[in-house]
Amino acid sequence: MISLITNPIIISVILLCALCLCRINVLLALIISSVVGGIAGHIGLSDVMDIFIKGMGGNAETALSYILLGAFAASMTHTGLAPVLSKRIANTIQSKKFLLIFILTGIAILSQNLIPVHIAFIPILIPPLLVVMNKLRLDRRAVACGLAFGLKAPYIMIPAGFGLIFQGLIAENLVQNGVNVLKNDIWKSTWLLGLAMFIGFLTAIFITYRKPREYLNLEVKQTEEKEDLHLTKNHYITLAAAVLTLVVQLWTNSLPLGALIGLAVIFGFKAIDHSKMDKLINEGVGLMGYVAFVMLVAAGFAAVMKATGGIDTLVNYITPFMMSNKIIAASLMLFVGLFITMGIGTSFGTIPILAVLYVPVCIKLGFSIPSTIIVLAAAAALGDAGSPASDTTLGPTAGLDADGQHNHIWDTCVPTFLHYNIPLILMAILSVIIFK
Repeated sequence: MISLITNPIIISVILLCALCLCRINVLLALIISSVVGGIAGHIGLSDVMDIFIKGMGGNAETALSYILLGAFAASMTHTGLAPVLSKRIANTIQSKKFLLIFILTGIAILSQNLIPVHIAFIPILIPPLLVVMNKLRLDRRAVACGLAFGLKAPYIMIPAGFGLIFQGLIAENLVQNGVNVLKNDIWKSTWLLGLAMFIGFLTAIFITYRKPREYLNLEVKQTEEKEDLHLTKNHYITLAAAVLTLVVQLWTNSLPLGALIGLAVIFGFKAIDHSKMDKLINEGVGLMGYVAFVMLVAAGFAAVMKATGGIDTLVNYITPFMMSNKIIAASLMLFVGLFITMGIGTSFGTIPILAVLYVPVCIKLGFSIPSTIIVLAAAAALGDAGSPASDTTLGPTAGLDADGQHNHIWDTCVPTFLHYNIPLILMAILSVIIFK
């Protein structure tokens, strides 16, 4: 028990969550937790910082993607497409607050699988709608849960866009560790996890956060909006660029390249004048720069955690307890997956770590292939919703806190943690019982 309590992973993740709950900035909380975790893992202070800084490169592609997608999202404002979409949404919903949540959730789903701008659409589309939400007295925690569902559930269920990458990683790592599956087999099992999240989503909007909540009508910085709601040539060019971004991303498996091609189309066909290029990139950095830097710091945190050997130690400690019962084994796998993902903030990066350690255990205990897929996917996805360093939580906060009335930890992280991680754990354990 002492070795569990003193494990660097346990110490650093608990400290990270505690600091964030005390409203310490996420960047500072990650750095402090990395240092403390590294020292707990018997690594010298200078070595910890060296590992941390070198490890930041692990999320360099993700950070670059967010910056370029931020510029792409900013282009939607400069062409007038985002204000048009916001006004059309406002005109459609009228006084139907639940319809607004479903529309925003649907757009979030499309941002993962059809037009892969990921979270970059949120700080563009959401701020103009805050006044509408205030009039409806809509609890923004419900919107945060809706956006988180749209950002997370699709890549678990749908084999397209980010889902294709996530499910491909699961299939690849299962094959490497002795389980013969095809990429197309993954969604046939993981849709159950999506169903569990959908139940959590409905619980959040229709039960937990159904009651009205009052907000002040504060000014939100917006670009000049046009009254004309008709789509122009520039709007169609921007939409075409978005489609091309998807095609290139799927073809090359490179989101930064897809975003770069999309921007090239927008400037090449003069939907936006070349003279505004610098301004557009600067706005992209402003929109997504903080999120991108948090992801870089999270990669540094992950590198320090790996260097401590705490992950192996943690798994070795709980492995003997796994060998007696499938349900106990699944529960312990999910517990460790939750801790790892809460710290590093990415389910994609957690898959290779967990697969090497857990797949042999699943094989030895006689887990069926569907239950092995579900447990691994759930263990990797757990914590992504609720982690202070996850884009699933950073994205919704970036839009909903535009007027300073939405707290990242208490209004995004805690609600999404409760409504999605609990259903994921229960469904994963239930799958072990169902798929014998």
